[in-house]
Amino acid sequence: MMRDELLTILENFPGKRVLVVGDLMADEHIWGHVNRISPEAPVPIVEVERETFVPGGAANTAAQLVAFEATVFVAGVVGDDAAGGKLREALTTLGADVRAVVTATDRPTTRKTRVTAGSYQGAQQIVRVDREKRAPLTPETEAVLLAACEALLDQGCDALLFSDYLKGVLTETLVARLTAAARARGIVVTANPKPASVGFYKDADLIQLNRKEADEASRTTLFESLDDTLFHEAGARLREALEVRNLLVTRGARGLTVFEPERFVDVGAVPVEVFDGTGAGDSTIAGITMGLAAGGTIEQAVRLGNASGGAVVRHVGVVTARRDEVAALL
Repeated sequence: MMRDELLTILENFPGKRVLVVGDLMADEHIWGHVNRISPEAPVPIVEVERETFVPGGAANTAAQLVAFEATVFVAGVVGDDAAGGKLREALTTLGADVRAVVTATDRPTTRKTRVTAGSYQGAQQIVRVDREKRAPLTPETEAVLLAACEALLDQGCDALLFSDYLKGVLTETLVARLTAAARARGIVVTANPKPASVGFYKDADLIQLNRKEADEASRTTLFESLDDTLFHEAGARLREALEVRNLLVTRGARGLTVFEPERFVDVGAVPVEVFDGTGAGDSTIAGITMGLAAGGTIEQAVRLGNASGGAVVRHVGVVTARRDEVAALL
């Protein structure tokens, strides 16, 4: 019976209107091979074979929502640079609405460049180069972004999803204003925050943390414990302390647990072979958000999110899950 209900909710995903607000990133990958060491320093020389570019951070969450056939509005900040233009173009090509993506002249587009090279020992990441500014937005840029987001909420959304990577875009003021605006309009609010900013998301319908993040947020080591009683007691306390309606803690191979006001629900990990966990959290929160927007209960939405995350870990690299892949894992 539960599976039939979940499939019905999944069928209602297309056309749901979701506003994603958060830290947009450009993920660049340089692929090559190593045959020799530099004579200038004891470092490998990478002979480049190809380069790839994909939306990352909140932009990856948006890409997953697009794959679920939602109508997606993306809000965030990029720099006045080539990477920002490329990121806008990539999101537009995917089918996302980027009218609320603001260009800031005082910061670069958050950009992560990974160099991966192969040799006779196999391929491995050599180095990652980050270009970013993590300071909070200026009041002027924050005001522009807030106005753009509020205008989209006024035009009708089913859900507001905050994707927080601590790059300075999601300030406490902006989150509080948008949460209040969404609440006033009956819009679902979800978030995937970091421990340092988890207190911003009071009154959200659901926030998602992994075990390590939950321990940091609660300043304990109870979430990493194998003792289920300690884990469940800690989750109930943290949900109440954060003043959120529901708290989801992902537990890796042990699945995930959602803490509701009066109970908790453990959901086992999807039985799939895991090749790469990159982007699984983005897919999980996207699936949960869509489940709630499509009328599901908290438990139903979490089960859909669990299957969404399971669908992407079967692949290497950052990928998105399709609805038929999620359905197959329910």
